[in-house]
Amino acid sequence: MNTLIISGGSIDIDLALRVLEEKYDHIIGVDGGLGFCYEQKILPTRIVGDFDTLDPEILAWYKDNTQVEIREYNSVKDATDTQIAVELALELGSTRITILGATGTRLDHVLGNIQTLYLPLQRGVDCVILDPNNRIRLIEKQYVLRREEQYGKYFSLIPLTTDVKGVTLKGVKYPLDRYHFTTLGSGSLGVSNEVLKEQAEISMESGIFVLIESKD
Repeated sequence: MNTLIISGGSIDIDLALRVLEEKYDHIIGVDGGLGFCYEQKILPTRIVGDFDTLDPEILAWYKDNTQVEIREYNSVKDATDTQIAVELALELGSTRITILGATGTRLDHVLGNIQTLYLPLQRGVDCVILDPNNRIRLIEKQYVLRREEQYGKYFSLIPLTTDVKGVTLKGVKYPLDRYHFTTLGSGSLGVSNEVLKEQAEISMESGIFVLIESKD
């Protein structure tokens, strides 16, 4: 089951329209992201949020003119609206989740959204954050990055867990053999690598990486 989450961060219209060409079983409009849905005449299948950044008239329009399920939350809560949307996507049985509007000017929200990717990872669900320059996901154990499917020229591996042990990288500009990454000791070692062969092979004995595919 394929789900698109449209959250309230920065949304590039051209990217969003390309992403929307794909077929989705569910589209979840999240708080300020519902404003983008309204402007682009997108009808979500679910709407969630505390709606503290949304024009109240837009929320009222969806309430008055659609039958879409709306889950409204108090702004004083223990999870971001994006996390609530990811939890809903998992509740709906999603096997693949794409998130737009999860990056932007609020770095605290960006980092929180990256941490939220751990929820689908736990369930074996592929979940990515997209913006015009980056595709972000969490990986563990083994991952193959195919050059023809890359989002950009560069990829970076940032430890999410305190330790990522036994890291081996093959088919890349900067290979590694059973390297032990730490959040405090490895600095920027994993930043800005490149795929040299048809595919890059990433493996680790334990731990979790944030994989960021980037383009300038």
